[in-house]
Amino acid sequence: MIPSRIRLTLATSLALGLLGTGAAALATQPAKSEPERTQAAPSAAFKHPGVLVGKGQLDFVRTKVQAGSQPWKSAYDAMRTSRYASLSWKPRPRADVECGSGSNPNHGCSDERDDALAAYTDALMWTVTGDKRYAKKSIEIMDAWSATIKRHSNSNAPLQTGWAGASFSRAAEIVRHTNGGWPASRVDRFKKVLREVYLPILVAGQPNKNGNWELIMTDAAMGIAVFLDDRTSFDKAVKLWRGRLPAYVYLKSDGDLPKPPPGGNKNTKDKLIAYWQGQKVFADGLAQETCRDFGHTGWGLDAAVHAAETARLQGVDLYKEGRARLTKALEFHAAYELGATAPSWLCGGTLHKGLGPTQEIVFNHYHGRLGVAMPKTQKLVEARRPAGANYFLAWETLTHAGTP
Repeated sequence: MIPSRIRLTLATSLALGLLGTGAAALATQPAKSEPERTQAAPSAAFKHPGVLVGKGQLDFVRTKVQAGSQPWKSAYDAMRTSRYASLSWKPRPRADVECGSGSNPNHGCSDERDDALAAYTDALMWTVTGDKRYAKKSIEIMDAWSATIKRHSNSNAPLQTGWAGASFSRAAEIVRHTNGGWPASRVDRFKKVLREVYLPILVAGQPNKNGNWELIMTDAAMGIAVFLDDRTSFDKAVKLWRGRLPAYVYLKSDGDLPKPPPGGNKNTKDKLIAYWQGQKVFADGLAQETCRDFGHTGWGLDAAVHAAETARLQGVDLYKEGRARLTKALEFHAAYELGATAPSWLCGGTLHKGLGPTQEIVFNHYHGRLGVAMPKTQKLVEARRPAGANYFLAWETLTHAGTP
């Protein structure tokens, strides 16, 4: 039997040989270069509501809306008049949600995403207005799905599970923990579906897909884990986040090449460059999907922030660990979104912009809570308020503009 020290040396040598020079240098970089990590006590109870928004934030938003303060009042009005807040909304559950690449075929994919967004919208409407009809509508939607869905299938199943699971977990958490009137038996049925249909897919990860997939899945997994009071799954989601964000946003301290996603096959220089859309020059804040398009990049960054916000509510400071990557990534992309000309070394000088309403939460934390200067992000956020809803993003100006 080979002693453990020798086995470790052999494994390290093999890994460095596979990674190539640039990635090898990265693999041997001292761990002290990473920010200090925070851990929640394993026995600590979860705080509820505590998925993306906490009680203090919900109270703050309600007070601001009732006072007619901006930007919360206009954000609330946009939500209230949206189709997602309609009390005549009818859920469209399916037993098998089949989603191919690009949601083609689309057998229940957009229906599930929209129903999840409607359930979350109604939950927020309930907390702002105190009108029990909205809580009942949110419950109606979630009950319909928990009575029906059995699986997600086809190639986009993991991403679809993340999109819908993120919104459903937020809705469920709010309604359950704000006296929304959800019968215990129906809560248990919804828990069972989240535990059996959604969570196993999410915590498995997708290291070889574009990074927005795994970050969106992590966002959903963390929210579901909190709702289920599942510490083991929560810790798995935190681990996924800690591995994926450094593989999604580049910093000069990473070395000549970006970090490879843990558990994936992007483990050589050529594979990493191809994975980064052919980009060969790397700069602080560049993301793995920058040269694909800003839309997917915005999804990836916002999903990472969603998870960090949920973790913050549960006593784990992922924001601290990800500060350099997240702030530099937002400022980097905001500059080009605002009209800066792309240099020839960046994506061949051609960018596909369209970052989306994805900056509000990260701006609120780093600038609003910590006082970090983010001038480009601030300009973009303030010009695009109020943020709307699509896929797994919803009403983030309302929930996070200036919240404590």
